[in-house]
Amino acid sequence: MITLNTVSMDANGKAEPSSSCVAAAEGLEEEDLHTRRAESIDIPPGVEEGIRPSKIYEPLSFPIIAVLMPASIFGVLARLGINALMDFDGSSVFSLVYAQAVGCLFMGFGLRLKEPIGQFYAPLYTAITTGFCGSLTTFSSWQLDVFNAWINAGQFDRGGLQDFLDGVGVSTVTLSLSLASLAFGYNIASVIRPFIGRPQFAPRVFRYGFSLVSVLVYAATFFTYFLLSKDYRHQATAALLFSFPGTLTRYLLSIALNQRIKAFPLGTLAANTLGTALLAAFHVIQSTSNPPSQNACSLLQGLIDGYCGCLTTVSTFAAEIRDLGGNKACRYTLLSWVLGQAMMVLIFGSAIWTGHAREQLTCTFQ
Repeated sequence: MITLNTVSMDANGKAEPSSSCVAAAEGLEEEDLHTRRAESIDIPPGVEEGIRPSKIYEPLSFPIIAVLMPASIFGVLARLGINALMDFDGSSVFSLVYAQAVGCLFMGFGLRLKEPIGQFYAPLYTAITTGFCGSLTTFSSWQLDVFNAWINAGQFDRGGLQDFLDGVGVSTVTLSLSLASLAFGYNIASVIRPFIGRPQFAPRVFRYGFSLVSVLVYAATFFTYFLLSKDYRHQATAALLFSFPGTLTRYLLSIALNQRIKAFPLGTLAANTLGTALLAAFHVIQSTSNPPSQNACSLLQGLIDGYCGCLTTVSTFAAEIRDLGGNKACRYTLLSWVLGQAMMVLIFGSAIWTGHAREQLTCTFQ
């Protein structure tokens, strides 16, 4: 039997840990640090960022929850606008990847500037990262695009190998560009960070006013849905209505579950998996032989773009991959992707293959 020495003797004859044990302990400590950093991305700035106790906000405090309202709305509007702008015949790049890249770019900014943002007004960090970036990017629609590539939902003249390569391409290009955009945003923020200094804490009028305006902005989505033309419902207004509930669900899952296990952020995984399953179910309803009414179709589209789009996120997902690093990042990435595709196969795929749904939408909108 071979044994390894785990201690050594100092000059006084006392036992000391060997260099290999010290290195292993330091490695484990560094790995735990990366994991804690990944798990705390959604947590508002606190003591670790050098924020004074008087400036720290609890994760479930009203100002934190309130700022998610307008941030979610602007994130959805940006995503829908980018998709509409970049979705045209002959495009060399699929439209959704632009929204993912832009969201991850701003996410990199927010992560690098977490400390000065927290010094000024901590809820603003949550609004930028969890709210705006998390709603601008979407994991569930990405998984739907991958699945549509597998089954050739566009009915292109190609074989099974091309379908497979298309699915792999949508998967790898989205993930690669998201990680690259995150790093780019982080590096740009690092350049401008020395010029920001130490901001003063936001005055009371700003803090209270920000929360009030946030609530009023979300309240306005009900008026836009009911008062504007029904033509806008499936395009935007229904999605705006469901944006904040989706973001709030993701945020609550993150706060409640992300630090439950050391392997990976469980809350984000749960949000992305749940949101993908719901999107697949809504897509099945939109693709049945006997589709629902036009009003119901508009609401379903709002749930897909708003609730599922905000419940799932690529920006936080990419940031967690970056912080985890190494084998943990690979396992987390693979598990998230496999679970997303499993939801698509079990819900949407099974409905298609049993004849209960079609590959293309049958819903009609007003």
